[in-house]
Amino acid sequence: MPDYLERILTARVYDVAQETPLDCAPNLSARLNNQLLLKREDMQSVFSFKLRGAYNKMAQLPPDVLAQGAIAASAGNHAQGVALAAQHLGTRAMIVMPVTTPQVKVDAVRARGAEVVLHGDTFDEAYAHARQLEAEKGLVFIHPFNDPDVIAGQGTIGMELLRQYQKPIHAIFVAIGGGGLISGIAAYVKRLRPEIKIIGVEPVDAAAMYQSLKAGHRVRLPQVGLFADGVAVREVGEETFRLCQQYVDDIILVETDDICAAIKDVFEDTRSILEPAGALAIAAAKAYVEREQITGQTLIAVACGANMNFDRLRFVAERAELGERREAIFAVTIPEERGSLRKFCECIGKRNLTEFNYRIADEKEAHIFVGVQIENRADASRMVETFELRGFSTIDLTDDELTKLHLRHMVGGRSPLAHHELLYRFEFPERPGALMKFVGSMHPNWNISMFHYRNNGADYGRIVVGMQVPPHEMEEWQMFLDTLGYQYWNESQNPAYKLFLG
Repeated sequence: MPDYLERILTARVYDVAQETPLDCAPNLSARLNNQLLLKREDMQSVFSFKLRGAYNKMAQLPPDVLAQGAIAASAGNHAQGVALAAQHLGTRAMIVMPVTTPQVKVDAVRARGAEVVLHGDTFDEAYAHARQLEAEKGLVFIHPFNDPDVIAGQGTIGMELLRQYQKPIHAIFVAIGGGGLISGIAAYVKRLRPEIKIIGVEPVDAAAMYQSLKAGHRVRLPQVGLFADGVAVREVGEETFRLCQQYVDDIILVETDDICAAIKDVFEDTRSILEPAGALAIAAAKAYVEREQITGQTLIAVACGANMNFDRLRFVAERAELGERREAIFAVTIPEERGSLRKFCECIGKRNLTEFNYRIADEKEAHIFVGVQIENRADASRMVETFELRGFSTIDLTDDELTKLHLRHMVGGRSPLAHHELLYRFEFPERPGALMKFVGSMHPNWNISMFHYRNNGADYGRIVVGMQVPPHEMEEWQMFLDTLGYQYWNESQNPAYKLFLG
């Protein structure tokens, strides 16, 4: 068996890698009542830890083997590590990447002079193609995780953090894809500080190591989720499985919303944006504290990557509040009669609305889709009780995936009851109470036939409202618009409105 302590101590990584900081996350630490330190591997030149293992492997190849060129399969971060190593060592590199790889990673690999081959939807399909090209072209394969030299290169992170923090450490949290990162860190830390817990983390839809350790043998998953593409591996390595069996104390599984919340948490503490796989350890640390109810401990989370596609930030921002349990989503049914909306607003109280969707559909009942900012899940339960006590039938949709992904964007459509409907867009300052002020100032004779609002984090909130105003009250309606103080646009003749809603 390899002597990993010796391999890690003698690993060649610092020709290209830097010793990354071990930074405190002050806001998260205060919220968790524990000290949370972030090992900032997102600050490497390729924005990931992967250059450590790739370079250590390639730097130790015999010169004649290295001269043949290297090939690798990767979802992106290992690819950048191999490309950088090849560039530094003066050899060629070919990288096979899944077609689902974020463009930012593909561009970064090409920018370092490597040839990129896009093949397959998953790492495993890219891996199989890379092994085929290895034989055809006489290249040397650089495995992303199942190689002692690669594992040792990643293990230098463990060496650094023990040197950087020599006080008691309760646990170190590490993301798991194929297992190379956690294997290297665990092999070093457990030899020197066996009392420190090594806790792995995987997405619930890519839990290959969790399933393997539970079964006692390597398990090949039929498919994996791709949100955290950096850890989307269907089967872990033989050597990494052996090391995790020996050294890993626990594995925590996290949901997509938890990952999004962790990305936001790290941004608020560091102003850095981690990729989903890079934020796994932070999500696990939060889940562990909640599960174990510990306080006053020192926890370390490896922030292992920041190769984030900019377009993905829209999804992350949308789901972060749900992952942090700061937003609840409800379907509330109220009577279609005067005063009902005001009573509904009274139930909301001083809480901020994050979303409000409604379309008139029934003469007797109104079905409202509403998002509300909450303090915790218990607060959501109290809101359901409040609605029910006022006689409003309520369904808590906070954890409903269909709702979060699709239905929230589909509330609306045509309505046979929307006679003489006016459609207006409004902008108002996004501050507490602004939306409630608008809703509460409506004349009781005016019927709201459509309403759509979503807090998107901008300085100004934007809503669209369908109103049924009696013809003889149009002058009063115009006066309301002019004195409201919000910018507005009449969209009643908008062709898109007429096609889909009018």
